[in-house]
Amino acid sequence: MLARFLSLSLFTREFFAPSPSLPVALLLASFGAAAQVPAKPELPTLELSAEGSRSLPNDLARAQAYVEQTDATPSELARRVNQRMTEALALVKTYPAVKVKTSGSQTWPVYAPKTPGRIEAWRMRSTISLESRDIAALSELLGKLQSLIAVDQLSVGFAPETREKAADEAMVDALKAFQARAAIAAQAFGKRWRVKNVNVSQGGAPQPYMRAAKTMMVTADAAPIEAGEGQVTVTVNGSVELLD
Repeated sequence: MLARFLSLSLFTREFFAPSPSLPVALLLASFGAAAQVPAKPELPTLELSAEGSRSLPNDLARAQAYVEQTDATPSELARRVNQRMTEALALVKTYPAVKVKTSGSQTWPVYAPKTPGRIEAWRMRSTISLESRDIAALSELLGKLQSLIAVDQLSVGFAPETREKAADEAMVDALKAFQARAAIAAQAFGKRWRVKNVNVSQGGAPQPYMRAAKTMMVTADAAPIEAGEGQVTVTVNGSVELLD
């Protein structure tokens, strides 16, 4: 009787003991089932691009002017240059629409041509930068300044806020054109569509009025500066998926 009990107990333990290989078997089975699931096919994709642009007037003028003189005595040279620049700045202040910023001064020696190393004089240049959205006022001021200082650079472009506003409007035009192009392409295939990705880039630049390496003559009775206009262009590149 005891032998039968022991035999039954051993049989029960063997029958209900967990197999150490069971978790591995289940894991392999799950991988096998996953491998049998077919991958979702990629949708047909169209690569498209569109542009939007806006023309806008150049409404910001910038100029650079300077006083340059030569003298044998550095202190006398500085006095003359500073006096001339003070008179010029006083004239600029009569035009409140024009912003002015001093760009610094430079002094360097002038050597004798026939005696190397011997300084025969000193030269000094003092520069100011002018900026205004009233281009006519700046043009008039430059004509008057010519009697005091020289103008060597003048350019006309967009004010930052003007460019930003035009760029926003051009971007809206470009995005609408992109959507219209996507709709036409999808209709040709007889399918619906959705945007997959879109990239927006901005181009275009103001048209410079003039830039001169040498001194320019702007007389007081000269015609006002013709500001002209420039263009801002926004390009949209992207892809759309064709849906069943």
